[in-house]
Amino acid sequence: MKIDNNIEEHDTLGEDHIGTSSNTPLRSDAFKLSNEEKIEIIKDDVRHIMETLGLDLTDDSLKGTPNRVAKMFVKEIFGGLNPKTKPSASTFDNKYKYGEMLVEKNITLYSTCEHHLLPIVGRAHIAYISNGTVVGLSKMNRIVDYFAKRPQVQERLTIQIVKELQEVLNTEDVACVIDAKHLCVNSRGIRDIESSTVTSEFGGKFKEKTVRREFLDYIQLDTKF
Repeated sequence: MKIDNNIEEHDTLGEDHIGTSSNTPLRSDAFKLSNEEKIEIIKDDVRHIMETLGLDLTDDSLKGTPNRVAKMFVKEIFGGLNPKTKPSASTFDNKYKYGEMLVEKNITLYSTCEHHLLPIVGRAHIAYISNGTVVGLSKMNRIVDYFAKRPQVQERLTIQIVKELQEVLNTEDVACVIDAKHLCVNSRGIRDIESSTVTSEFGGKFKEKTVRREFLDYIQLDTKF
């Protein structure tokens, strides 16, 4: 009997596709192997996948692909799995007594969908209200990049960014909105190239409608929350 692909995928993902917590699901031995050891193992796995698909890996264009993919996985697009790559976020006293909202918008975001290992591409918008300390502007971009460089779901990524900044700045008054395209929707399955996904996380004062509205006006996002 033919099984409907949508039903099969639904059964695989289940109802709780967001995950059971805001932490990326990692095994306790996730960092037992060195990066070089991981690259060697993944290289063999990629080679096996390509050979199974019927590709000729003796071809000049393909023979280096397993090694390139393995290095990309470990050192680039999934480099945010390793806590050693976490950016240090030095804070400074808010000596100029700036008490209004600070917004960093249109942060370029590249991540990877953990369900199909296809790209997520979009923009992150972050805001906070100082509780006596400030953080360097580029550090907010680096925090986004760090948590994006791992297999992700957009909901978890949004929460992780806010939680990290709340800890760094010692304040609950942090917000993040992400608007991104998922290639697992755009390039396969329904193949809807126009749709994007918007997620948000509002902490502290950003839960108040007026403050939240001010933030959304700054980033000029028409989505109603």
